[in-house]
Amino acid sequence: MTKTTGVGRPRASGAAASKREARLAVLDAAGELFTGAGYAATTTRAIAERAGLRQASLYYHFPSKEDILAALLEDTVRPSLDVAGGLSAQLAPVGTRLWALAYADIHLLGSARHNLGALYLLPEISSPRLARFRAERAELKRVYGSLVAAAGVPGELIGIRTDLVFGLVESIAIVRRDQPDLDVEAHAVEGADGVLRLAGLGEPDAALRDSARALLED
Repeated sequence: MTKTTGVGRPRASGAAASKREARLAVLDAAGELFTGAGYAATTTRAIAERAGLRQASLYYHFPSKEDILAALLEDTVRPSLDVAGGLSAQLAPVGTRLWALAYADIHLLGSARHNLGALYLLPEISSPRLARFRAERAELKRVYGSLVAAAGVPGELIGIRTDLVFGLVESIAIVRRDQPDLDVEAHAVEGADGVLRLAGLGEPDAALRDSARALLED
């Protein structure tokens, strides 16, 4: 399964690595503060202090707080787009691919170091600076829609079912906000099962789940 890179993982040494470490430290600090204190209440000075940097050093990596938010949000979508790209090359049944994508997507949002999916509700989401994030998120939703359509959902219902599927996947952020100690694996399995039901593919069995997990390991 595709995983995100987090602060504290082994990295290469040298000047380039130091710059990368500083950037990751900023993102980790901002993720903690945005999801804890709130985006509006968090200053770049507070982020720099939490990251152990001078404020001027933060601006070297990110010109503004909004740029940090954009980078964080883009990282919540790109791994799932990568998974979707890999699944598109597979010859597995549509139900297996749809389950695998939903399972991986829920795991990404549910197990990331900070609950960044909760930031999707911010009014700043409509900012021009976040246009790339919105486009990538829309592309991910389009992939779900294509799988829903391939599952045989009637044309007039594809849009509605896609909205419901996408909403179910992203709801893990709200559940995680209210239940910080939730069982991410159980939610990912149940969520992916629910996605297949919404797509009219019935109740998935253990064989389908195992096949879907195997796709993610390829």
